[in-house]
Amino acid sequence: MTHLAKGANIPLSATELRATLTWRPGPGVPDVDASALVLDGRRRVRGDDDLVFYNQPVHPSGAVVREPGRPGEECLGLDLGRVPDEVVSVVLAASADGGPFGRVPGLRLQVTDAGTGAMVVAFDIGDATTETAFVFGEVYRRADGWRFRAVGQGYASGLAGLATDFGVAVADEEPGPEALSPQPSPVSLPSSRLKKARLISMEKRLADEGHAELLSYTKKAAVPLERHGLAEHTARVALCLDMSASMSDLYEAGHVQALAERVLALALRLDDNGEVDVFPFATFAEEAGAMGPDDYRGRIGTLYQEADVGASTDYGEAMGLVRGRYVGSADSRSVPLLAGPGAGEPPVFVLFVTDGATSEKEVALEHLRSSSYEPVFWQFMAIGEPDEFEFLADLSARPGPYLDNIGFFSVRDPAGLTDDQLYELLLARYPGWLAAARGRGLTP
Repeated sequence: MTHLAKGANIPLSATELRATLTWRPGPGVPDVDASALVLDGRRRVRGDDDLVFYNQPVHPSGAVVREPGRPGEECLGLDLGRVPDEVVSVVLAASADGGPFGRVPGLRLQVTDAGTGAMVVAFDIGDATTETAFVFGEVYRRADGWRFRAVGQGYASGLAGLATDFGVAVADEEPGPEALSPQPSPVSLPSSRLKKARLISMEKRLADEGHAELLSYTKKAAVPLERHGLAEHTARVALCLDMSASMSDLYEAGHVQALAERVLALALRLDDNGEVDVFPFATFAEEAGAMGPDDYRGRIGTLYQEADVGASTDYGEAMGLVRGRYVGSADSRSVPLLAGPGAGEPPVFVLFVTDGATSEKEVALEHLRSSSYEPVFWQFMAIGEPDEFEFLADLSARPGPYLDNIGFFSVRDPAGLTDDQLYELLLARYPGWLAAARGRGLTP
C-alpha cells in the first residue's frame, strides 16, 4: 500500500476499486456523506446524473455507486471499465452535516482493489478546519490508463459550493421545460433537492442514533412549515434565554430545557447547520455556542449553572450579540443592509424568551429599530401574565421604521403549550415578515 501526500499521484492497475472514507465517530462529530462528480474534458459535469450523492446514489453508467458502510465510513464503488469515453475523471468528495470537517477526527481516504481487497493507496487529511465539503481524491485518465491523485481541497459552502465549482448550477427553484438549456452543462441542481436530501439524512440520523423524541418534534414542526410554504426554507435559528434569578424555577423543573429541544427541532428543519445558537442573558449576555443533536441533552440546565450573566434583565445585551454575530455589527442603522457582512445571507429567526421587562428600554428599542433594516426577525416569548409585558405587546403592534420584524406572545409556562400550539405561535408572523424582507432584497 502507498501512503500519498497532498498533490501526489500514482498509476492504477485495477479497474474495479472501492474508495472508502473513514473517520472516528463519536459525540459531537458531524455526519459525513460521500459523493462523486463524473467530469468531462472541461472538468464539468455533463448533466444531472453526473453528481452521485446521498439522494442519487448510482451513476447511470454503473461506473460509480454509493455502497453501504459501517459507522465511521462511507464507500464509493468504482468500475473504471464502465466509465463513458467522454469522461476523463471522477472526483471523490464528501460533505459534513452538523459541523465542519475540522470536527471530524481521523479522516482518511483508502482505495482498495474491489476484487482482492488489497489496499492500493491511502491519503490522510490532517488540515481540515471550517470546511463543510472536501475533495479528497481524483481518479483520472492518463494515456491508456488511470491514475489516482490525492487532492485535499476544502469548501466552506458545503455540497452546493463544491458542486457549483464543477458546473452544477444550484437554482432556487426547479426549472420548467422552457428553462432547460440544450447545452450539456452547466446543469440545474435545485437547492430544493439538496434541502430535501438533507432533511432525509437528518431524520435518518435521529432515528439511527436514538433521538426518538427529537425526531417526533421535527415531524410536528414540519406541519406548519409546510402550510406556510416554508418546507424548503433555510434560516439561521438563535435562542436568547433569560437566565435572571426569577427564571430559576423553570430551569430547575426542566421546562426551559424542554422548550430548547423543541426549538432545536425547528432549527433542524430550517438551519442547514442543523444547530441552534444559544445566547444566555440577564444583566449581561454571552454567546454559548451551538446546540445540536450530539449535545442537547441537559445542555440548558448546565448553561444555567455556568453562565455568568448577573441577576437582572437587559434585552439589549443579548440583542447586540445576536446582531454582531449574524450581520457583523450591533451599531445603529437607518438604511437597508444590502451589501457587506450579513447581506445576501439566510434570514435569522430569533426566539427571545424572557419573564421580565428590560432595564434599558431605549437600548432595546434602538436595536429593534436598527434590525428592521436587517434580515433579522425577533419572536418574543414572554413568560407570565399578558398585562406584565405592555412594552413588548406595544412593540409588536407598532410598525417598524423599515419592516415589521417583531412577533410577541405570552404564556404562563412553556410546558403548558402542546407542540402544535408552540410551533403555530412561533411561526404566526414570520412568513409575512419573510415575504416583505424578500420583496425589499434583504434576504434571498
